[in-house]
Amino acid sequence: MQVKELVSYLNHIAPFTYQESYDNSGLLVGDPNMEIKGVLVALDCIETVIDEAILHGANVVLTHHPIIFKGLKRITGANYVERTVLKAIKNDISLIAIHTNLDNVHFGVNHIISEKLGLTDVKILSPKAATCYKLAVFAPQTHADLLREAMAKAGAGMIGSYDSCSFSSEGEGRFRR
Repeated sequence: MQVKELVSYLNHIAPFTYQESYDNSGLLVGDPNMEIKGVLVALDCIETVIDEAILHGANVVLTHHPIIFKGLKRITGANYVERTVLKAIKNDISLIAIHTNLDNVHFGVNHIISEKLGLTDVKILSPKAATCYKLAVFAPQTHADLLREAMAKAGAGMIGSYDSCSFSSEGEGRFRR
C-alpha cells in the first residue's frame, strides 16, 4: 500500500473537509507514492515517536494531533517541532494527522470516549456546516428499497442521530433528443 492510499482511506472514514479551520490534518510530511513498510500510531508526534518508528521499521507515523499547525518559516532544529520534522525527513518517514476531522464524525474519537464513560444521548455539539450533500437518483420502483438500503449501509442518510433518511417521489420524466 502507498501512503496516498492510507490518506484516501482516512479521508473516507473522517473526511478532511470536516476539520476545523485552524487545523492541519492530512499528509504533513512525506511522499504520497511511498510504499508503506509499517505504521506507528500515536496521540502526538514528537521526537521519541519518530525514534520508536525507526526502531520498529515503520515509515509512517499516524497521529491524532498534527505536529505542524502553522507554516514553518525554517527547519533548523531550533525547537521540538523542527527537530521532529527534520528527523522524519532524514529517515524517510511520512507524517499523517487525523485530528478535528476525526473529532467531527459521528463515530469518531468523542463517540468512543463517550461510550467508555457510559454516556447516553450523545451528539456533536457544534456539527460542521455543509457536511451533507443532496443526492438525487432515479431507479425502477421495483429496486427502490434495495437502493435505499444499500445507500444507507454505505453511510448515506445520516442526519444528526437519525440514519437511513431518504425522500422518495414518483414522477414522470421527459427528454428531447
